[in-house]
Parts: sequence; C-alpha cells; structure tokens
Amino acid sequence: MVQFVRVLLVGDSGVGKSTIVTSLIKETFVGSIQHVVPEVTIPPEWTRERATTRIVDSSARPEDRDQLEAEIRKADVICIVYAVDDQPTFNRVSEYWLPYIRKLGRNVPIVLVGNKIDLRGSDYTNESLEAQIAPIMNEFKEVETCVECSAKQPLNISEVFYFAQKAVLHPTAPLYDSREHTLKVACIDALRRIFRLCDLDKNGALDDEEINEFQSKCFGTPLQRQELESVKQVVREAEPEGVNEFGLTEIGFLHLHTVFIQRGRLETTWTVLRQFGYGDDLSLKEEFLWPAFQVPPECSVELSPDGYQFFTDLFQIFDQDNDGALKTEELAALFSTSPGNPWISTGFPETTITNESNSVTLQGFLAQWSMTTLLDYRTTLAYLAYLGYRGDRTSALKVTRPKKVDRKRGKVLRNVFSCYVLGAVGSGKTSLLKGFINRPFSDTYLGTDKPYNVVNSIEIGGSEKYLVMQEFGANYETEILTNRKKLDTCDVILFVYDSGDVNSFAHVANLRNRYDLSHIPCAFVATKSDQDLVPQRYEVQPDAYCRREGILVPISVSVKENVMADVFHRIVQVAMEPPMRLLGASGIVITPRVKRYATGTAISAAVAVIAYLAYRFLHKPSSG
Repeated sequence: MVQFVRVLLVGDSGVGKSTIVTSLIKETFVGSIQHVVPEVTIPPEWTRERATTRIVDSSARPEDRDQLEAEIRKADVICIVYAVDDQPTFNRVSEYWLPYIRKLGRNVPIVLVGNKIDLRGSDYTNESLEAQIAPIMNEFKEVETCVECSAKQPLNISEVFYFAQKAVLHPTAPLYDSREHTLKVACIDALRRIFRLCDLDKNGALDDEEINEFQSKCFGTPLQRQELESVKQVVREAEPEGVNEFGLTEIGFLHLHTVFIQRGRLETTWTVLRQFGYGDDLSLKEEFLWPAFQVPPECSVELSPDGYQFFTDLFQIFDQDNDGALKTEELAALFSTSPGNPWISTGFPETTITNESNSVTLQGFLAQWSMTTLLDYRTTLAYLAYLGYRGDRTSALKVTRPKKVDRKRGKVLRNVFSCYVLGAVGSGKTSLLKGFINRPFSDTYLGTDKPYNVVNSIEIGGSEKYLVMQEFGANYETEILTNRKKLDTCDVILFVYDSGDVNSFAHVANLRNRYDLSHIPCAFVATKSDQDLVPQRYEVQPDAYCRREGILVPISVSVKENVMADVFHRIVQVAMEPPMRLLGASGIVITPRVKRYATGTAISAAVAVIAYLAYRFLHKPSSG
C-alpha cells in the first residue's frame, strides 16, 4: 500500500490553483495570496485514505517552465485545474496540458478540476458535465475523474484531494478499460481466482454463508439478510445468469465489481484484491507468497498437523467422484487458483502412490507435499497462498531440531527423511525406487540421466513417517557428493550394488571412502538376489566390510520377484537411530579422519607417559 502521495496542481494562470490549496489549509477563502504557495504536507491521520499527502502548487509562466517540468516528473498524480466560467481554460486541458504531460513521458493518473462553480449559472447539470468530459476521458485514458469545486465558497475542496489520493491508491487503469467499459483481463483473472477460493463447496456459486465469510474477511463485518437479498436482486436484474439456485455465480461476482468501478467505488474492488494478496500490478505480492520464515542450519522443514489437515481437506473437496483419488481433471481444478501443478517437471505422478488408473491417492498426495516441503519449502509456502490456506501460512510448517542435537541424543525426532541412493550404473537403483511406490518391475533398462525422486509413507512404531528417496544419475552424482551443504540435508545414504556383478560393491565402497561419507548414517542393499550370487572384487566381502564399519550387513532384495526384506522400514530406522559408532561421548560425529587423529593423539599421550615414568625411574634418588 502506498504511504506517500505527491499531488501537483497545474493549469493556466488565473484558474485558482493557489486559492484551492489555501482554501484547503485555511478552510476559508483568502482573497490575496502569493502567486505560487509553498508545498503543503498533510499528515496521514488528517486524510480518509491514511496516507501522507504532499500538495505542490505550480506556475504556468514561461520563465518557470523548468521548475514545472521537474515537478511533473516527481508527481504521483496531477490535477489539471480550469475555470468553469472561462471556456478557453477548459479547451486547453485537452489541447495543451494533457499532450504536454504525455510529451514529458509521464504516465500518472490525471484528475480534472473545474474551479469557480460559484460563478456559473444554476442550470448546469451533471449530464452536461458528463457530456463535456466524456470525449476527453475517451481520448486520454490517464484521466481518472473530474471534480468541480469553488475555492471561494469553499465547496468540494477536500474532495479534490480525496479523488487525487484515490487515483494513486486505488487506480482505475489496472482494473478497467475506460474506452471499452469492461474489466481488464488481469482484473478478471484475479477476481475469478478470489471467487473460486471463496466457493468453499465448489458448486460454482457463493451461498449466503460464503458471501458473508468473504465480506467479513475483506470488510470486517457480514451483511444482513435483507442486504444480501438486495445485492442478489441488483445482480439478477442486470445479469440473469449472475444468481442461481445456489447463490451468486462467478458472472454475478464479476458484474458487481464492474458496477463498483463504474460508480467510482474503486476502493471496494482494491480492498478485496489487497486482502487476497494482490499488489498494484495485480500480481500476488512476494511478501504474501513468502512470509518471513527462518530455518536454522542443520534443520529441515516439514508440514505441521495444520498443514497436513489443510491438504487432506483440499484433497477431499476436489475428489468430486469420491473414489479416493484425484484424476487429471480433478488435479487441474485443484490447481486452478495457482500458476499450475508444481510437480509437472518432476515426473509426477510417477513419484508417489497412485491407484491402478494412475490417479494420485490421498496417501500419495500427502507424501508428495511432504517431499516438496522437505526439498523446497518455499514452493509449499507459495502454494499454501495460491490454494487458500487461512491464517498465518507459516503455521502449516514446522522446523525440526538440528541434526546435531538429535544425533547427540541418539534418536532423530523427524517425520520426513531424505535418503540419497548411490550405486553403479545398472545396479538397480531406479527399479528399487519404483518398487518403493508400487510401480511394476520392467526388464527394460533405461539409464537415469537426471535426478529422480520418489516418496512414500512408512509406519514406524505406530506413527507415520515419510521417506524421500533421491537418485541423481551419473551426471550429477559428483556434484552432489562434493557439496557439503547438500550432504548436510541427507539423513541416510543407501548404497546399492548388484549382487551378481563382481565390481558393483567396490564402486559404492570406494564412493563412501573417496568422499568421506562415513559420518552419514547408511545402509547397503544387494539387488537382484534372484540371480546367482558372485564374490565381490574388493579387499573384503560386503558382510565383513559392514561389520568392520559398524553398520548393518547388506540387505538382499529382488525387486523383480518382489522380495523386499522390509528394506524401506530398515532405511528409516537407520535414519531415526544412527549407529552409536558414529557418536562420541559428547555426541560429536566420529569420522575416519577423527578416528585417526584420536588414535594418534592417544598413542602420543601413551608414549609421553611412558617416557615420563622411565625418567622418574632412572633419576630415582638412592636410599641410604
């Protein structure tokens, strides 16, 4: 919302610009004043629009042209003053002043001000004024309105500056095409989105309860029954399809706002738009989409119970056929108040749980939002706004405890876990991920050339956890493993090797050593257990390696035969309860490098003690 409005008065000499300013300040007519009065500042509490207003007078004299042009370039709104009893001053509004302002490259609202109405006859009507002004407004779209006043009486002086403020704070141009007399496309789109958010039962109409909920949100008070009926009757008379048996339709809603604007009540439409997060350019404001939300280091973001409830309710509302899944059309309707499905580029719905028709289930829908929130909580924050979350949107999210704190206590209290899946080409990583989301096994090999993420829920000890499994592909693996910031977001690493490939285990064991990954909880999975087991070409066999490192022995699985050995539960358990060998007495993570340092330090200390004892023995004083 604009906090400051700079109003400039221009016009021919003698039309009364300075007396208008003086009459506003003095609240009476002052006959003898200086040619140009000094700038006046009106504090916000003195104005209806609660904005600080600066009023600037100007001179039309040729010698003051430079100063006039400088002020035109600084103005937020320009009032072109003419004298109603002097026709040439009115003619110069369209012949000189409006083209002159355009020539300076200024595209600000213009208010036409007809002064000295006390000198005009009483036979002049509003229809006469409209006929006189309409051609100018049709030619110059920047003209917002026309106000007539008398600085001498004084009459309508405060209205001049009220309409000047409104022209800045509640501009017509973004909302309405004055030439075509229709709402602009951006305004229609914004109002349609607001209507759909307020249509809580999604029946295409706002009933009395929904109208009053909208009314209370925007204006702080509901309408009485008689007022509701009056509004609907006005719409019904002008737009037969604006009201149906269920209530006010989208057509009727748009018609109401068209009427508000045509009657000069732009503040009504702007109040609605701003309550729903729109800025002056009719796009949702950044601070609306992304409110302040701090995430400390080593913490992650999850949905709170309120967040899960919101997405559950949303799912049920748009599951129109009550089959427990959202098909393509239902998802399109759900995301109709947003820029679109946020998961299109991720391979969705091949990333979560669906039914046999490939429609996403409630389990899959909540899992997908859990993954989105973990990987990019800003997307979730924005979509909470797009989809109509009520109240403080940050209440739909929660920040977890730092990993260091959880690992020190030996138990991780998170509900969503990130698992990096690493392994040689052809080891079965993608098949394992697809098996996690119940996709059928395929013998056809398709290499992974870009990151692929899947998510599903796992029940652990009676509570639901979500496991996000991420495969990066050979092109991105090195980038991920050398990025400490990305590694810090990983809760557990799954090393996958092909039990029928003699070189497969060496690949993952070398990865773990080369990139110093031993400080991250991990598990090893031996895939293709339906095939013949072969010895691995490594210094020790997989079981011996895992026992030496103090981690679980490899879990053998066959995705093809659906022999999964409860592998996904075990991955989550490893993430929740990191092996104690990772922790020292103080909870510090122990890596091989730390172990080597600690061992070296202990040996040095032992040597020092032995040397000291030998010195004491050799230099022991003789007795007697």
